[in-house]
Amino acid sequence: MQDRLEVHVGRIVIACYRPKPGRGAELDALMDTHVTTLRSEGLATDRVPIMMRASDGTVIEVFEWQSADAIASAHTNPVVQEMWRKYGEVCDYVPLATIAEASQMFADFTPMAPRV
Repeated sequence: MQDRLEVHVGRIVIACYRPKPGRGAELDALMDTHVTTLRSEGLATDRVPIMMRASDGTVIEVFEWQSADAIASAHTNPVVQEMWRKYGEVCDYVPLATIAEASQMFADFTPMAPRV
């Protein structure tokens, strides 16, 4: 089992998106295409993302990048840059530690259905 874990080079991330006032529905619509866009650019794996909502409305997403190199290349990919621009209009990226539930021993959130 240990060898199997060491072979995989993907990177699991937890991303947190706090919607700007009145922009929650727009954020939800962007979430519908987030990982599929990354996949279409060869940057994310086929692992099904986990999406959830915190009590303050922040959307939390757990997904897998193909590799550390894929994360780095996203910063120069025009498709990803355009997607991130749209995200910037409707939400703020926030650290996981700023979400109240994250301070609980067993943080729980409201599940969101992944649409990818």
